[in-house]
Amino acid sequence: MKRSTILAAAILAGAATFQFVNVASGESGGWITLLDSGNKGEWSEVGKANWAMKDGAMTADKLEGKDIAYLVSRDSYKDFQIKAEFWVDEEANSGIFLRCDQPDKIDGNICYEVNIFGTGAIVDVAKVDPMPKAAGKWNTYEITAKGPHLTVLLNGQKTADVEDSKHLGGHLALQYGSGVVKFRKLEIKPL
Repeated sequence: MKRSTILAAAILAGAATFQFVNVASGESGGWITLLDSGNKGEWSEVGKANWAMKDGAMTADKLEGKDIAYLVSRDSYKDFQIKAEFWVDEEANSGIFLRCDQPDKIDGNICYEVNIFGTGAIVDVAKVDPMPKAAGKWNTYEITAKGPHLTVLLNGQKTADVEDSKHLGGHLALQYGSGVVKFRKLEIKPL
């Protein structure tokens, strides 16, 4: 074989290996899997709940103390899209927190909260009327944060489309406050 043919084969093999490694590590088309049925991901806890992988979903149904509990992403993000699948019961209080300035203290003052209790709203930023019902079924969120522009789609319906520049980067957090809360998939695509 000619040297150029061997070199071309080596480059193709290397590219295939690189692509396989990205897919195997949870990246595909720029999407990074933070949580799915086979991968509970790398999260730190703020507060304590009985988070556990059950039937392919990260589930909590009890606080282990009086304070609301959160799973906080290891990495920080600025501009991104999120796809999340969740299930809650009627008593659930939960949300997906975005751009949290401090990963060890999560609340609505240092993060945006895309509410699951008041489904589709961004707390103190964008109300939803009428409020959709999410209890008792699997739901999908598609959330985009690009600069000050925030959009939320719940099950394909736009529930929020606002401009707000209080928080422009930070960690993600999954909240457990009460009831039964399940997250079956969470992916993020940096923009």
